[in-house]
Amino acid sequence: MSEKMSAGKFKAECLKVIDRVSRTRRKIIITKHSIPIAEIGPIRDSEPEEAFGKLSGTVQFHSDLVKPIDEDWDSNS
Repeated sequence: MSEKMSAGKFKAECLKVIDRVSRTRRKIIITKHSIPIAEIGPIRDSEPEEAFGKLSGTVQFHSDLVKPIDEDWDSNS
């Protein structure tokens, strides 16, 4: 269950609220005239992605990469 807090109280205690969310890992809904307008909550913990192998399987080969092409590369032209 999320805690509700008025915008005025949140404004007055913003840093304390942020610390509490960080410590308890629970969301707080900010209200204005009893209407929910915002939500403050912890950022989801995630493992950093490994860069090595990230593009594995994404390259497609359509022909032989080392076979010479049929063009004359004369540098005097």
